[in-house]
Amino acid sequence: MDGGQILLSYIKVWVILLLLSATFPNSKLAAKNTEQDKKRKLAAENSGISIDCGADEDYTDRETGISYKTDKDFISTGKNKVVAPEYNLTTLYYGKMVNSLRIFPEGERNCYTLKPIQGKNQNYYVRAFFRYGNYDSKNQTQIKFDLYIGVNYWATVEETFENKYWINYDIIHYSVTDTIYVCLVNTGFGVPFISGLDLLFMNDSSYRSMNGSLLRRVQADLGGEVSLGTIRYPDDVYARIWQLDVSLTDSVSNISTEAITNIDIQGSDNRCRLPVEVLRTAVQPRNGLKSLSYTYTSPYKENFTPEFLVFFHFAEIEQIAGGKLREFTITLNGLKYGLFTLEYLKPLTIGPYKLQDQEGLVRFSIDASSDLPPILNAFEIFELLPLHDSPTNQTDVDAIMAIKEAYKINRGDWQGDPCLPRTTWTGLQCNNDNPPRIISLNLSSSQLSGNIAVSLLNLTSIKSLDLSNNELTGTVPEAFAQLPNLTILYLSRNKLTGAVPYSLKEKSKSRQLQLSLDGNPDLCKLDTCEKKQGSFPVPVIASVISVSVLLLLSIITIFWRLKRGRLNVPLSSSVGLSLSLKSKNQPFTYTEIVSITNNFQTIIGEGGFGKVYLGNLNDGRQVAVKLLSQSSRQGYKEFLAEVKLLIIVHHRNLVSLVGYCNEQENMALVYEYMANGNLKDHLLENSTNMLNWRARLQIAVDAAQGLEYLHNGCKPPIVHRDLKSSNILLTENLQAKIADFGLSKAFANEGDSHVITDPAGTPGYIDPEYRASGNLNKKSDVYSFGILLCELITGQPPLIRGHQGHTHILQWVSPLVERGDIQSIIDPRLQGEFSTNCAWKALEIALSCVPPTSIQRPDMSDILGELKECLAMEMSSEISMRGSVEMSLVLGTDMAPNLR
Repeated sequence: MDGGQILLSYIKVWVILLLLSATFPNSKLAAKNTEQDKKRKLAAENSGISIDCGADEDYTDRETGISYKTDKDFISTGKNKVVAPEYNLTTLYYGKMVNSLRIFPEGERNCYTLKPIQGKNQNYYVRAFFRYGNYDSKNQTQIKFDLYIGVNYWATVEETFENKYWINYDIIHYSVTDTIYVCLVNTGFGVPFISGLDLLFMNDSSYRSMNGSLLRRVQADLGGEVSLGTIRYPDDVYARIWQLDVSLTDSVSNISTEAITNIDIQGSDNRCRLPVEVLRTAVQPRNGLKSLSYTYTSPYKENFTPEFLVFFHFAEIEQIAGGKLREFTITLNGLKYGLFTLEYLKPLTIGPYKLQDQEGLVRFSIDASSDLPPILNAFEIFELLPLHDSPTNQTDVDAIMAIKEAYKINRGDWQGDPCLPRTTWTGLQCNNDNPPRIISLNLSSSQLSGNIAVSLLNLTSIKSLDLSNNELTGTVPEAFAQLPNLTILYLSRNKLTGAVPYSLKEKSKSRQLQLSLDGNPDLCKLDTCEKKQGSFPVPVIASVISVSVLLLLSIITIFWRLKRGRLNVPLSSSVGLSLSLKSKNQPFTYTEIVSITNNFQTIIGEGGFGKVYLGNLNDGRQVAVKLLSQSSRQGYKEFLAEVKLLIIVHHRNLVSLVGYCNEQENMALVYEYMANGNLKDHLLENSTNMLNWRARLQIAVDAAQGLEYLHNGCKPPIVHRDLKSSNILLTENLQAKIADFGLSKAFANEGDSHVITDPAGTPGYIDPEYRASGNLNKKSDVYSFGILLCELITGQPPLIRGHQGHTHILQWVSPLVERGDIQSIIDPRLQGEFSTNCAWKALEIALSCVPPTSIQRPDMSDILGELKECLAMEMSSEISMRGSVEMSLVLGTDMAPNLR
């Protein structure tokens, strides 16, 4: 027996022991399941961050099991304070945390840096606590400052010494970055402060935001007693705070039950998962009335038209005689929903309902439809906070963070996002793009030492860079000359050595660059510096001679083939082909094409260029031969474009060009044959080759790799322009490769966008911004890829045919996303065989690709990274499932159900 088998045996024995412990609680093997153990387990599952701002040391709250950290690792500015003795609280769950605080008397902006392990493109529940507590003994009548999540406004915090308790602000934030900043901005009305900060990963809950952040404005527990206080974690697994709403006291009466252990929370498919303590109480109308009503007014209505999500939570807690059931309807802002029926001790969440109201109002009534009055246990109202600003360009952020680390820069305001909100870091300027770019950096007299950091060269939009008056050593990087926008470079009064790069001197002479190098005594600025470096070493000379000989032989070979007529590539500018063709791209004569295709016997496809035929080479390989139709002018242009691209681009996830034929009127492209056809055919409803979930994720990764290569691996970048499922071809092993480059466009500069007067593409996949403006860029392909990913996930085509015309796939999926109904989103042919968490992540990646404006879409490199994580998540889930199945076989059929 090898080591792996021994380890597996130990695991099986361990699982058996655990099952025995669970099955026979009185056994000596049974663990002590104390209330404290439960709380600690819940705290571990929280997988979030809880910070006691102003605390001197980490600690675990005995009541909740929450492990609080001090804020020293999350922020470097501010001062710790405690509330005045007469304000000291011993409140259950909160006392210690709200008795300390951190104040920020200096700086306009101070930011906490949170780095959750789940990373970007996830939903997080963020909550901030504030309590003045007269810490300064000044009895201040009003303190007011702004709170930001990332670079966008969250709320205005207003506190007074008269408030003996605390206020908290909650937000569900969809983070597009790995780092989340929570910033306090001084508005001139007192010193900002904060008492506590929580961040919780929302996992697969119903509370999801993808295009903005959800503000929890009202979260009301109804029907309880004020003396019971608030309900929160660990009673609530999502760490929500449930406070009793007494605004309905005059019009309702309370009802409650003691049968809280019988309320079925875990058995319910309700992913809101309310605590039983919230559901065990409710309100109903007084005096025999048949209706409950409530009105909420948004505080944001002056700034924008609020958009709301509303949840209603019910549980029948009265055992009604005669088998009667409570029935009711809900009227929300004039729209009627229902009929709804409650079952005894069965939780029911209705919603979320999404609505907009110009006046910023949410008005609802719950009306009885039976002899029994309506009840309501709890409700929640969220507002969608639009995120107008995007974080600073991620490449610039990574670069400036690396610069900060390399030089150990310790400037108090170098925290949070470099460009937003309101103010930038000292010495740094940004443009007004969305996302903004860093265009100027002044690190003069900053005590910098060591070599010039390579990260400076990643600030590709920078116009002005001042590194003067420091202790920098080493040489001047020649790559500074490659920064396209750099017009000012100050390197004076350092300790730089070596020769000034020729390219920098040339840019300076032509006045393209304002270059300052004075005060570097060992830096040689003369043209003769390079000659003083000594003669070329022998290996260099040998290399030059070798390359020259190979180049000469290549030229002779090409001219020899041209003379024999074997290389029929037009040399006119209209074709634009280089003579340096790859040797693997074999030229064919038309006679050979006829032979390969057996006189064009088998058609396997057809497009605007002409027909595609199955062929066989002499070495036994099958190929696909695309023959240009002589009547197709569009096909001729596509042919030339594909030849131009396919002889220079090579990637495992792009269809390979085997060869070509270019004999006057007879033109053909010879491709590798893709045995499993195209992805579109596999996704058709009547397809017999149904792709499982794992295969779909792998196809998505393959396609993303191919597209990422075109965008970022090709210089200049290539935009496909017609990415769709029929252009994703599959090998015998279901490896995906991108095909049809006939419409592709190569850009001279990565950042360029081009105006196309006649936008190309396929309906359903076309970027709406590109269609409206004609502005083509890499993000146009990203939109198409998002639609392609939606196809893979849902099994639906981009345009879904219905009785009243076609519905776009995004219109179809949006209401299902809002309801959190992943089961209805995923292709039903998968029969539920997928990981829910993985499915949500894949869908979020798809939807991140399809915002209406290109600037909001991620780069393909980011999308590829997220998809690889998603695939890894699915593989991990499969491994876990296989392990469970194997263990059940070992344990026997009688005990197998206990593994579920």
